[in-house]
Amino acid sequence: MPELPEAETIARGLNTILPGRAVREVEVLRADVVRGCPHAFAGAVAGRGVREVGRRGKNVVFTLDDSSRIVVNLGMTGRIMTGAEDGPDPRSTHPAVVFHLEGGGRMTYDDVRRFGLLTAVPATQWTGWSRQLGPEPLARSFTAARLRRILARSGSPVRSLLLDQRKIAGVGNIYAVEALWFARVHPRTPANEIDAASAARLHRALRRVLRDAIRAGGTTLRDYRDANGNEGRFGRALRAYGRDGEPCTRCRTQIERIVFGGRSAFRCPRCQHGSHLP
Repeated sequence: MPELPEAETIARGLNTILPGRAVREVEVLRADVVRGCPHAFAGAVAGRGVREVGRRGKNVVFTLDDSSRIVVNLGMTGRIMTGAEDGPDPRSTHPAVVFHLEGGGRMTYDDVRRFGLLTAVPATQWTGWSRQLGPEPLARSFTAARLRRILARSGSPVRSLLLDQRKIAGVGNIYAVEALWFARVHPRTPANEIDAASAARLHRALRRVLRDAIRAGGTTLRDYRDANGNEGRFGRALRAYGRDGEPCTRCRTQIERIVFGGRSAFRCPRCQHGSHLP
């Protein structure tokens, strides 16, 4: 599932194309990817101009000229494609929603497995919607002290806490695993047992990994593509995620895969030893 770096990369790409363009018509081809009534969704968007494209957590957010938003959660296989022509996008194999633009052109939301979701959020409801998510990990206000306070309130394994969008917005399994490797923290460590020094290392590691991934255009493992159809390049820089059986780039010990919370995690038994943990 696309995480913060992938959503940020897509949003930045679309923000060079769409601001100032108006939506003439919305075709909802697959009603199950739209929250609520498809006709109400189309009516809320048609005739509105796009002010900017940004991101909140793992979501791509389109701000319209009435300050309402279209929030796009890409699920596992969602893609957003733009084109200068009005006809079907030849790259789109499973179109779900098509936004026809004034003056020609269109934006297509394509989703093979249809786990994604598009939500129209009125301007008056945006603040409440955004408050459902935790702080942005790249924001100035997300300090090491703030991270430690978040960790101190939970006895959950730290990897599980990092994945909880109500605690910290945008982090998924790939970047949680990578940050924990850099911070030398065992993924199963109870969050409230992480001391100040380890929390500071984790804070630096998390921000470093997310920024590096954004610079690389995200991570493509299977389906993810940016707004121009390009794959992310961060996969070649992964130190732990998906590297079970390979040597740790820091100490040469074999990376191992562990499973908890229904998800795989990856760690170096030597660098992230967690002596009291399995």
